[in-house]
Amino acid sequence: MSNALLFHKTYLHPTSSEWVVFVHGAGGSSSIWFKQIKAYKEHFNLVLIDLRGHGKSSQLLKELMTSRYTFKAVTLDILQVLDHLKIQSAHFVGMSLGTIIVRNIAELAAERVKSMVLGGAVTRLNTRSQFLVTVGNAFKHIVPYMWLYSLFAYIVMPQKTQKQSRHLFIREAKKLCQKEFKRWFRLASEVNPLMGYFKDRELPIPTLYLMGDRDYMFIKPVKEMVAAHRQSRLLEIANCGHVCNIERPDEFNQHSIQFIQQQIR
Repeated sequence: MSNALLFHKTYLHPTSSEWVVFVHGAGGSSSIWFKQIKAYKEHFNLVLIDLRGHGKSSQLLKELMTSRYTFKAVTLDILQVLDHLKIQSAHFVGMSLGTIIVRNIAELAAERVKSMVLGGAVTRLNTRSQFLVTVGNAFKHIVPYMWLYSLFAYIVMPQKTQKQSRHLFIREAKKLCQKEFKRWFRLASEVNPLMGYFKDRELPIPTLYLMGDRDYMFIKPVKEMVAAHRQSRLLEIANCGHVCNIERPDEFNQHSIQFIQQQIR
């Protein structure tokens, strides 16, 4: 493991001993949580992390430029930050591809995860998204990655109401270099085998899935996952697409904070 730490930012609460760790998705950065910070920091201590190659972690991790990323390596980066901050266990809030990383933290170190809030969760790539990943992989050396990323953003977030989320993600993705984009893109091919394994193996960790009811690409597999797992529940946010923490921040904050508070005993 590298000595370079991911860029992270903490907000300390005057009295609470509870920590909430925020994990963004691929192509984003911790700046996607700007509508959560104010509401959350009233109740908890917060850690916002930029994943390797993203946001302000892009400069730090030149030494981590391995040829290939794995979900395990990306997950261990986060555990390293927790060790550095001496956080024994925390509640985790993930978004999009970040939900897979949160679930993987629970897989590798279940004792460190008190609860999980999985927003716009990716639990399986459907035929359409698998096709996209295949086409993207075929063309990633030829087509500028921003074309690919913009196309993805439009397919995952097609509605007018999702314009803000789409622009935010495209803006953040522009900060990734082409090499970095390809590394993260390859990770997409690991999603289905990993999530198939997760579906068969439920962990005894309270889990809330927060999904926009218009998140057409990902909501059906989440319903299947929740049906199979006793510790999980799904809350659908009306008239909302994939990036529900940005599109419907008030509902997202209210439901997720309430859920986390219910797990504190």
